[in-house]
Amino acid sequence: MSKEDYAKELPKLQLAMVRFQQHAMESGQKTLIIFEGRDAAGKDGTIKRVTEHLSVRNTRKMALPKPSDRERSQWYFQRYVSHLPAAGELVIFNRSWYNRGGVEPVMGFCDPEEHEDFLRDVPTLEAMLVESRTVIVKLWLDISKDEQAKRLAARHSDPLKILKSSPLDDAAQAKWDDYSKARDEMLTRTHTSLVPWICVRNDHKKAGRINVLRHLVKTLAPKEIAKAVKAPDPAVVYPFSVEALSDGRLER
Repeated sequence: MSKEDYAKELPKLQLAMVRFQQHAMESGQKTLIIFEGRDAAGKDGTIKRVTEHLSVRNTRKMALPKPSDRERSQWYFQRYVSHLPAAGELVIFNRSWYNRGGVEPVMGFCDPEEHEDFLRDVPTLEAMLVESRTVIVKLWLDISKDEQAKRLAARHSDPLKILKSSPLDDAAQAKWDDYSKARDEMLTRTHTSLVPWICVRNDHKKAGRINVLRHLVKTLAPKEIAKAVKAPDPAVVYPFSVEALSDGRLER
């Protein structure tokens, strides 16, 4: 996507998101958007464009730190549930309870039984939220190994990006195959008809952001708002299917 096309389309999509939120605030819609993906997959930048012009009071972006000793002793989902949206609110999880589907088992922060319990229980939790009239969108941002390496290197060389770096960055490349295996199992076992996973090919950030915004408007906004927005490019944004594990759409 050219810079010119990006600059032209972005404000139109952001305006559509503003109009969606106006409707959600009036109707009392509860909305939860979950952003997941590999390290340096572009979650922060995409979330920034999604929320840039939305209501500060009705929009919350959650990026929880590692759990305290007390939180580790609680029911796993407990610290996330307290941040769920009320009527008219939009909550965005920048990483979520799906830490236990990827980072935790790969890095040894949970044991195999805890990992299995999570994969079994999370579809039930999400079904309960949908039954309580919470709209959930789950996005998996996917990038290639080479692109991840470039972005992680930039974090160390650019002083403006130093706060994006974390101790887990070094493991992202070394444990690439382990993360791929965990991702594949997580997507396969937690993709449901009620709360499907939507995958985003995000090597090209501008195309990824535009198509995520298109998907959100098409999914969340009333028809009179959504009809003016193009459908997302299926080469960039697509619903997860088992075939994506082997047909090249998900990076290996």
